Amino acid sequence: MTTTASGPRRGRSPEARAEVRRELVAAAARLFTEHGYDETTVDDIAAAAGVGRRTFFRYFRGKEDALSPDHELGLARIAEVFDDAHPDEPLPSLALRAAETVFELYTDDPEVARLRFALVGSVPALRDREAASVHHYRRLFTRELTARLAGEPDGELRAAVTAASLVAAHNQALRRWLADGARDTDVPGAIEHFRRVAPMLPLDTPPADTPPADTRPVTGPDLEQVTRRLERAVQALEQQAHPAG
Repeated sequence: MTTTASGPRRGRSPEARAEVRRELVAAAARLFTEHGYDETTVDDIAAAAGVGRRTFFRYFRGKEDALSPDHELGLARIAEVFDDAHPDEPLPSLALRAAETVFELYTDDPEVARLRFALVGSVPALRDREAASVHHYRRLFTRELTARLAGEPDGELRAAVTAASLVAAHNQALRRWLADGARDTDVPGAIEHFRRVAPMLPLDTPPADTPPADTRPVTGPDLEQVTRRLERAVQALEQQAHPAG
């Protein structure tokens, strides 16, 4: 591509902006793979995508962001699903449906997804950036679920466990899809694999006459200790997980 008189008009509509972003991500993935992350500059990426340096910075803060899916869009989609959900929709169904909206961010371009997977696994700056995005997804799910479990037994703890489980299952399904070749035809199977987490989610409220295994309430310091242990376990998982969501 070359920059022409039509260049400044690129990206004015939402569709055009999405296309420019895809081209920048594809260029970054290709250049990082062929020439190395440290050797590739922002100017290199912009030139390869046929845009200027200023255009690059309209989409990304730096080259470490240029390989990421549009996580702002992913977070917005999740929030929209929760906001628009029917009040009678079961919470497990709602949580799964919200999480599934993120798959498209990774599966819409399998070739870029394969390159991203390899690069994130080998470049610390990219791995750190991806881990940070995982935290944003987990925090959003925790917030939305906590609001819906307010007043229920162990609502905050169940929200935190569910959020961590959704993110872990999402990453595991994506890694499996990538390891198997990242084929378009395998995307439904990856989503179905993710859905297997459903019976593991602690979202169904037990009957009132069902005593817990331990009758001591998990509150105060005990709840904080459980949550801290969960956070440490999820952080360890994120260090192993390449994609996020």
